[in-house]
Amino acid sequence: MAGNFRMLAKTLYGFEPLLAKELRNLGAGNVTEGVRNVSFDGDTGFLYKANLCLRTALSVLKPLASFRVHNEKDLYRSTYQIDWPGLFDVERTFAIDTTMSSDVFRNSMYVSQKAKDAIVDKFRSVVRQRPNVNSHEPDVRINIHLFRNQCTISLDSSGSSLHQRGYRIATNIAPINEVLASGLLLHSGWDGQTDFLDPMCGSGTFLIEAGMIACNIPANINREAYAFMNWKDYDQELHEKIVNASLNKTREFHHKIFGYDKAPSAVRKAQENVENANLEDYISIERKDFFRTEKPVDTKLHMVFNPPYGERLSIDPDTFYSKIGDTLKQGYPGTDAWLITSNLEALKHVGLKTSRRIKAFNGKLESRLVKYEMYEGSKKAGRDGD
Repeated sequence: MAGNFRMLAKTLYGFEPLLAKELRNLGAGNVTEGVRNVSFDGDTGFLYKANLCLRTALSVLKPLASFRVHNEKDLYRSTYQIDWPGLFDVERTFAIDTTMSSDVFRNSMYVSQKAKDAIVDKFRSVVRQRPNVNSHEPDVRINIHLFRNQCTISLDSSGSSLHQRGYRIATNIAPINEVLASGLLLHSGWDGQTDFLDPMCGSGTFLIEAGMIACNIPANINREAYAFMNWKDYDQELHEKIVNASLNKTREFHHKIFGYDKAPSAVRKAQENVENANLEDYISIERKDFFRTEKPVDTKLHMVFNPPYGERLSIDPDTFYSKIGDTLKQGYPGTDAWLITSNLEALKHVGLKTSRRIKAFNGKLESRLVKYEMYEGSKKAGRDGD
């Protein structure tokens, strides 16, 4: 794989500009935004670096072939023509993920099955053996994207989703996805230049992602495995050079990151995850009820949090969100407060004017990331029920 080739990074809805900016900052060429994806050019070293460093990518794909299909014979023949034994050893297990919007085929599992037959037959033809399929934890992941009659087959260089950073061992109910958390932080403008607070921190994901952004620590530095390690052309020495070069670009963080939660179990889990991420020098977590707190510093404060959703509340959501607004007004001057919620009705009860509203999805829940600017002194945030 000498020289540059085309790649595609998948992401979440609304994160395409964030991912494109990340890729440009890392040095990618020909960056092009798509829908929930960004395509770009780079070499093998950049493929390793993208998996290691990208905060808003779910996976990085390397396209192998793109062709038109009119029937199952076209699919089988074009898949068979790819040099599969040259890409991975027969001892490796594999799985195929198919996404499609096509009139040619009706069933994605059928497409995966026909492609699997072609791959297995290719191995039998060349090496007289066949690799096994492992749909749960394969060594090699193959991605098929079928739109109308255009089929693209790619190798998934990441393997398991890149939101699985490797630091989060303990979780609470419905923890926020790490890629989602990081993207929301970047949407909020977090850059590590102020103090930071998550007043309802749960298992600590916002805190850890904020710390990694502030210190410019590669997003997946705690992750142990990627699918590209099982490819025949994996260059371990090059990979280690990429990791070391990325670690050399970390920076010191001169502010503080605070986390509160009123549940003792959440505090313990968050502290454990912070320790796993090696960020305990930067992040402090306490058992506190946000509604009984005041701003912990005199300087500018950046706040991002994910309030519990309706089904997890023991009180009325409208009352809960009203208390959020009251706490911000009374105890948090000089704070940029961001929260994400899917309860848009309850959000109206915060009673503060939003200065930003960004559409996002938390899983399948359509949500809003909203910003409240709490000013110092006499300039108050107005009440307009927004």
